[in-house]
Amino acid sequence: MSVPQGGERGESWRTALLRGGARGMPRGCSLQERLPALQICGRRSSCPFPSRRKTMLNDLLRFDVKDCSWCRAFTTGTPPAPRYHHSAVVYGSSMFVFGGYTGDIYSNSNLKNKNDLFEYKFATGQWTEWKTEGRLPVARSAHGATVYSEKLWIFAGYDGNARLNDMWTIGLQDRELTCWEEIEQSGEIPPSCCNFPVAVCKDKMFVFSGQSGAKITNNLFQFEFKEKIWTRIPTEHLLRADNTLPNELHCYDVDSQTWEVIQPSPDSEVKPSAFLSAFYSPSFLTHLLRAGCIYSPPVVHFFPQLPSGRLFHAAAVISDAMYIFGGTVDNNIRSGEMYRFQFSCYPKCTLHEDYGRLWENRQFSDLEFVLGEKEERVRGHTAIVTARCKWLKKKIMQARERLKQVSVLEGQCVLTGTAGWASGQPLLEVPIREAEAQPFEVLMQFLYTDKIKYPRKGHVQDVLLIMDVYKLALNFKLSRLEQLCLQYIEASVDLQNVLIVCENANKLQLDQLKEHCLNFVVKESHFNQVIMMKEFEHLSSSLIVEIVRRKQQPPVRMHSDQPLDIGTSLIQDMKAYLEGAGIEFCDIILLLDGHPRPAHKAILAARSSYFEAMFRSFMPEDGQVNISIGEMVPSKQAFESMLRYIYYGEVNMPPEDSLYLFAAPYYYGFSNNRLQAYCKQNLEMNVTVENVLQILEAADKTQALDMKRHCLHIIVHQFTKVSKLPNLRSLSQPLLLDIIESLANHISDKQCAELGSDI
Repeated sequence: MSVPQGGERGESWRTALLRGGARGMPRGCSLQERLPALQICGRRSSCPFPSRRKTMLNDLLRFDVKDCSWCRAFTTGTPPAPRYHHSAVVYGSSMFVFGGYTGDIYSNSNLKNKNDLFEYKFATGQWTEWKTEGRLPVARSAHGATVYSEKLWIFAGYDGNARLNDMWTIGLQDRELTCWEEIEQSGEIPPSCCNFPVAVCKDKMFVFSGQSGAKITNNLFQFEFKEKIWTRIPTEHLLRADNTLPNELHCYDVDSQTWEVIQPSPDSEVKPSAFLSAFYSPSFLTHLLRAGCIYSPPVVHFFPQLPSGRLFHAAAVISDAMYIFGGTVDNNIRSGEMYRFQFSCYPKCTLHEDYGRLWENRQFSDLEFVLGEKEERVRGHTAIVTARCKWLKKKIMQARERLKQVSVLEGQCVLTGTAGWASGQPLLEVPIREAEAQPFEVLMQFLYTDKIKYPRKGHVQDVLLIMDVYKLALNFKLSRLEQLCLQYIEASVDLQNVLIVCENANKLQLDQLKEHCLNFVVKESHFNQVIMMKEFEHLSSSLIVEIVRRKQQPPVRMHSDQPLDIGTSLIQDMKAYLEGAGIEFCDIILLLDGHPRPAHKAILAARSSYFEAMFRSFMPEDGQVNISIGEMVPSKQAFESMLRYIYYGEVNMPPEDSLYLFAAPYYYGFSNNRLQAYCKQNLEMNVTVENVLQILEAADKTQALDMKRHCLHIIVHQFTKVSKLPNLRSLSQPLLLDIIESLANHISDKQCAELGSDI
């Protein structure tokens, strides 16, 4: 699955209009997909008005996603008892509700978990309880549930005394012949947990995070249905860690195994209907994001305000949008709002891939790191390295200063600043005695791509390599890389390698990693096995003493309220670099209508095949390049918008910039037509009578047929006003004929007859 990146692609949050009055609106929820409506079943009271009520419910409500209206669903038969923290999934034309927590919360009586299974048929409204023979799953709540291969799958949860990690399945085709079956799981089974999201994609089930004891975890596990094997997936995703409710949307790409934080488009808006606070919480999507631009439902009076963070909300994907309902907001207030997040179909951002190719091919390298005692050499690009790492930036500046001083003594001329390190000059040598080549190359890969290619999980040598990278990240003060390495190593520690990792962490003075290994060793289920290993006998005496003392008297765990420093991202660093942080390392001058704009060759070449070919084959001797888009010179504002796209993938811009840059992807050879797609949408959403002719010309030149038809449609319907524009007469003959043809197709036979009678 390819998941589009970044919110600049036009993805947006909007509240769904709640119609029908408070009486027909849902209180507490468990949201499930049912086209074209969402079915809401049970849970604690969560009425649209802020509430602290403690009443469990078993009502069933229906939200129509087309007209944004609530109604009570028709039901017959005996429904499930009032409950919450149950699961509800859709299979065929039915919804299945399993388990949950029942009883009287207000009086704190008769509270218990359930393991009953109910079916609700959408067509008839009939509730039916499934009674099956044989063993049943332990009664539970806050578990995970999904449907795969015509079966309901239940995983983990809470039984009232302990958290679980067992798995059960039951066929959903024939309730008379089916029975529950416990699944024998293997591999890296997730620890006992509850309150976690589950998603199925490509014959795999993904389980993310959840509560394990008092700890909120940040782990991603993958279960392969056919082999019944679990795998923990180390990822480079870094969640914010503080005491506030998060209001981010996180997206996981199952093909590239990478996370990203989705930034909604600036025109995300909240409708001032009944209520105006809402969801925005970490959850991962394995749904194929597809279709459409920003959707604008019938009622329009908007004002900008992003939803607030919350817990225990529910989500479902319907067509090209995700719907969020309910949840607990600040001060334990339950919410009854509905939000819609509109996906988009724009081409994927290639920023990280483009810079990654620059690292792989080392084209236009202008410096060479000399590493360790062996003096191994690794090439790189000043622009990328100095943008991402202040420690290496200082080393590069010191090397430049040394070269400058030597050159002055030898009477040579060394170019620095905006003209420095031009082609033909020798590579700048930068000695780094603290690093060896292999871990340094992994670090460099991170600087260019914001991620590292994780080696084989669990192999001792690979784990030790990432430990060396972790040590470099600490020395170079790369907080983001520190966390990526730590996540991988902690996910890779097992009974076979824990002593080696622990000893190496002790040697490298990696205290946090050593602490993790010690805690792993002294676990009740690990300790006896570890101390019987031959490797245990070869540990240093001080480490053996530390393990024994840790087992006898575990230290008191200290919880820090300090937020986790996850560093800055590639996008943030390149943005700062363009805005002035990289001015002293510019090595090319871009001339816009005679006005100079310093830039960086490596960045331009990485993102544009036009600049890559120029710098490789016919670089101007004076280091200056005139900027145009075909025969058109863009405005200064549009040119800055294009540089923002080149440097860090930004596509938000005023409509007038889009007019200039619509053809830029073709002319400058960007990796895909992402920029053009944004320009097209920006123009279509903001085309006016005053600019429609200019946009029509641009669309015709670039063969953007959809946009050309859109412009012709506006011209035809506003022709009285368009006909008075002075630039109508300057259009080319083919465009004038297109306008006449569109007018002719629009005019009815009756209008033609009326025109004929006037002649």
